[in-house]
Amino acid sequence: MAFEGLSEKLGNVFKKLRGRGKLSEADVREAMREVRLALLEADVNYKVAKDFVARVTERAVGAEVLESLTPAQHVIKIVNEELTALMGESNAHINFSSKIPTIIMMVGLQGSGKTTHSGKLALYFKKMGKRPLLVACDVYRPAAIEQLKVVGEQAGVPVFEMGQIAPLAIAKKAVSHAKDYGNDIVIIDTAGRLHVDETLMNELLELKNELHPEEILLVIDSMTGQDAVNVASSFDEKLGITGTILTKLDGDTRGGAALSVRAVTGKPIKFTGTGEKLTDLEPFYPDRMASRILGMGDVLTLIEKAQENFDAKEAESMAKKLGENSMDMNDLLNNLKQVKKMGSLDSIVSMIPGAGKKLTDEQSAQGERQLRLTEAMIYSMTKEERAKPSLIDAKRKRRIAAGSGTKVEDVNRLLRQFEQMQKLVHQMNGHGKQGKKLRQMMSQMSQGGGMPGMPGGMQL
Repeated sequence: MAFEGLSEKLGNVFKKLRGRGKLSEADVREAMREVRLALLEADVNYKVAKDFVARVTERAVGAEVLESLTPAQHVIKIVNEELTALMGESNAHINFSSKIPTIIMMVGLQGSGKTTHSGKLALYFKKMGKRPLLVACDVYRPAAIEQLKVVGEQAGVPVFEMGQIAPLAIAKKAVSHAKDYGNDIVIIDTAGRLHVDETLMNELLELKNELHPEEILLVIDSMTGQDAVNVASSFDEKLGITGTILTKLDGDTRGGAALSVRAVTGKPIKFTGTGEKLTDLEPFYPDRMASRILGMGDVLTLIEKAQENFDAKEAESMAKKLGENSMDMNDLLNNLKQVKKMGSLDSIVSMIPGAGKKLTDEQSAQGERQLRLTEAMIYSMTKEERAKPSLIDAKRKRRIAAGSGTKVEDVNRLLRQFEQMQKLVHQMNGHGKQGKKLRQMMSQMSQGGGMPGMPGGMQL
């Protein structure tokens, strides 16, 4: 996961500060030297790292911090604020045109993920109620047009293409087509090169000058590290980008690009690609990313993912069942399916405050395996057993274990955890104000598409 190394190193720095109680100016300056080294190792631009540490140090050695009862917390707060400012302070929205259509040019080097992220962006807008149109203007790369067609089909978004003719002719015809057919957003997948060259820039400039796009989004592979900053600088200098999309933030990357691109170009990061699925695209929130880097979690993004993936009607039904303490294995199975839609277990855990360090590969794999086995065990139960788990005796346990490729001990563990969850809900329902509070909470979650059953699912 992005920033893993940086997050761990900053955590160690802050741990030392907390252990010292009162801080001296020397303590702060020593800590900031370690922070600077951590940033450089994370591939943050040298000048960006230097300026960042200077700003933090200037604020952290003030009397208000050094004379406070919790100076270490003050320093962490300052680092959090400066990290947020470094990445843009607030979420940068897409600039929509007052006239249809809004034109978005996707630019970047070959292999950065332009085509895939054009599809992701189209799906993102479609979910907002927009009617996007994808345009195939990469006429040089073999199979680029076919790839966009596949991506468009997966996203349920139409693709406009005219074969391998001049990109400008295709783009102009596509805009006319969008006006005729009511497509309010046109996303142009442009050609890339292995490196920035004059031919590439001339073609992109021609498109820009003729189409006057509202957005020119540079797609950057965050795993290219420091080179991503150089690419961003070149594109911005020659083309005048309006923002960036950072891809592969789910990879084992040092994350320096995210901390440097905005500072060097002055242009905001608007989206991040966090996985291979078309749904793995998130608006970029600097404050939330800063919280993740500092190990504080990201509750708001977690809630938004839950609201997007949990069905409101099922949530309302779950609220009622929890209030009546009538939840069964079918409900647990539905919750597991919806939790899986939110992303990998590792990504979910990384957003939970206080969850600790990133899961190791072994822990993540074991957790995902346990979820699959839990599903398999429930699928191996009969309808009657799912509705009434108390029917499951020793003979039935052996059958369920054999059918799901698990052991009887695994089935016993699942039943025991389910029983514990039912007891907990029963206790809360039976304690007057607590019971009322639980029902109110579940009702609110059902209205907002919250996460009913999540505690039970996470226990597995």
